[in-house]
Amino acid sequence: MTDSASTTRLGLLGMQTDEPLTSAAGTGAVSGLAQDPSLPGPAEAHATPSKIDMHHHFCAPEWREWAARHGLVKPEKLPPWSRLDVEASIGFMDRSGITTAVLKPMLPARYRSSAQLREAINITLQSMLEVASSHPGRFSFYVPLFLDDPDASSWAVRRGLGQLGAVGVNVTANYGGVYLGDPAYDRVFHELNDHCAVVDTHPHNLPDGAPGAMSVPGIPNFMCDFLLDTTRAAVNMMAHRTLDRFPDVSVILPHAGGFVPYIAGRLEALGRFCDPALEPAAVRDHLRRFYYDTAGPMAGAATLLDHVPADHILFGTDWPAAPADTVTGLAIPALEADPAFTSEQLRGIYHDNALRLIPQLASV
Repeated sequence: MTDSASTTRLGLLGMQTDEPLTSAAGTGAVSGLAQDPSLPGPAEAHATPSKIDMHHHFCAPEWREWAARHGLVKPEKLPPWSRLDVEASIGFMDRSGITTAVLKPMLPARYRSSAQLREAINITLQSMLEVASSHPGRFSFYVPLFLDDPDASSWAVRRGLGQLGAVGVNVTANYGGVYLGDPAYDRVFHELNDHCAVVDTHPHNLPDGAPGAMSVPGIPNFMCDFLLDTTRAAVNMMAHRTLDRFPDVSVILPHAGGFVPYIAGRLEALGRFCDPALEPAAVRDHLRRFYYDTAGPMAGAATLLDHVPADHILFGTDWPAAPADTVTGLAIPALEADPAFTSEQLRGIYHDNALRLIPQLASV
């Protein structure tokens, strides 16, 4: 792993140490999210099927303290929501009807060596394991991978999936401009394939931008750039036939796949100009085989369902990067009111699809 581009981002939200102090959903104060009186109470929450949140961010307090002590981060530069604790998570989950959340770890820093990166990953894994063990049935977790450090990633796969009971791994859409699907990541993907792993992805800022800077002044990068980042990764995986070469890997695209569902026709018509060429049949096949979470709020589902089976859609909140009122006041009501979904499909999205993908969630 180099000490330049590879360590200036990570992210499992992908937030850099010098990102501005805003939440990824573009709102301000987050300190009282779990106690927001506008959220539905327990009785209302349990009127709908119990939910499994597949997109629930987590910044380990032990990692924050360790990273600050080693001069890797300035705590005040981390987004405010990264300081919310597990009790805040549980309060939000109870008010939202969420039974179980899968933690997406965040540990953004410029690591000075591969050994230091492994220490950061191990601290985060141990923290998530403690959270899951202390709250039976409420939490599981993903292993954070840095694919630009294949040795550390290989170690993390063995540690997290092989020893600690993680239910999948979390990766960013690109590392230093090298997107998922690139053969540079094949070594780690071979190992993930051996584990029949779930690979959860997350976008970040587009490559080559100034750290923490908006690509377009006044428009937060999460508004458009994050969706494009996911789209680029998905198309690159299609072009390089990732799901064909690693057939036992399951890939989750966040935020309903970014722009992918909306450019499916364009990909089929013009994919031959990619290098390697992307055939229409490969586009259709990968669209059906990817999984998609609902973190958003996402757009209306009709376009997504034109290309994707409903049993490949998973519920996700993006909390606490997305504030509680965004999730409960906009995202969940829009999901439940979407005419494209039947009640049976919604039950699958909320709960059953996740259990089919990760049966281990039934016994966390």
